Amino acid sequence: MPQTRAQAYEASDDVGRSPTDLPTLGDVIAARFGRRDLLKGALGVTAIMALPGLAAAQGEAPAGPAAPGAAPAAADAAPAPVSRFAFAEVPAGVDERHHVADGHDADVLIRWGDPVLPGAPPFDPMNQSADAQRRQFGYNNDYLGYIPMPGAENPARHGLLVVNHEYTNEELMFPGLGRQDLRSVGFEGMTRALVDIEMAAHGGSVLEIRRGDDGKWRVVDGSRFARRIDATTPIDVFGPAAGHPRLQTTADPTGRRVLGTINNCAGGITPWGTWLTCEENFHGYFGGTLPEGHPEAKSHARVGVPGNWVGWARFHERFDVGREPNEANRFGWIVEIDPFDPASTPKKRTALGRFKH
Repeated sequence: MPQTRAQAYEASDDVGRSPTDLPTLGDVIAARFGRRDLLKGALGVTAIMALPGLAAAQGEAPAGPAAPGAAPAAADAAPAPVSRFAFAEVPAGVDERHHVADGHDADVLIRWGDPVLPGAPPFDPMNQSADAQRRQFGYNNDYLGYIPMPGAENPARHGLLVVNHEYTNEELMFPGLGRQDLRSVGFEGMTRALVDIEMAAHGGSVLEIRRGDDGKWRVVDGSRFARRIDATTPIDVFGPAAGHPRLQTTADPTGRRVLGTINNCAGGITPWGTWLTCEENFHGYFGGTLPEGHPEAKSHARVGVPGNWVGWARFHERFDVGREPNEANRFGWIVEIDPFDPASTPKKRTALGRFKH
């Protein structure tokens, strides 16, 4: 019985173990903070919390002297717990409906294919194109970040929403196509046009959103902040790996500019208002075979390159490790994006390390 795509991805993720004998991060933490040290820390916190001044600072009045004849308070007395979530839970299960708890609702803010950039055409699943998808909302959202709009009358109701587009499912995107990543299929149904649509559906979107008087959030049409980033967007490389020979390719002999970001999983907002998006399972986008004895063989094996999840290598040489063995080294980084400047070039911050973030 063929694996589901989720099972295949899970199995594929469970590859790549560093061959080094050096201690893991867990080993380092265990050596630095042993059980005894953790207990000492816990006891220290307990002792500090027992100080009257801190107890008062936490909202508890320091206990005064007991009234004459008063019985001592029971040591184990505690207030009855109060539930903060007094609503009926949604029963566990999976079906075609989107279930929400009674008294709550859910609205669709934006869907795959909805316009993001001005001039984007209405979504037509039977007539897709890469040019349209580059201006439309991408696929498989993995992270949401909200940034209040500076100077907004109510920053809690007006801001920018940044959204990852992690990966694509060709059997759901393209009517009648079916699964292409199975060995028995081998991407036979994929064409250059379909691959380019997939690439355009990756990356991320920047949306300006506002909450109306009716309580519903809506995308601000024609926003000057609206932006799409995909697998072909030029991105500069910063940090210690920038310009390294192992990041240099035929298309980029400088090793300082990469096209695109892929498998964007998780993210964050910096204190200075930029968006960090993380490249996770980049290994799945590469195909082909390295030449025998190639110096990148050990590195590729460590992270599972090539993963052969998609058919991109058939039409884009940079994803064929036999033709461009260094291209895979240009992914697996954290990318920083300025959401308030759509003309700015995203930056891969190599000082934050390369792995499946």
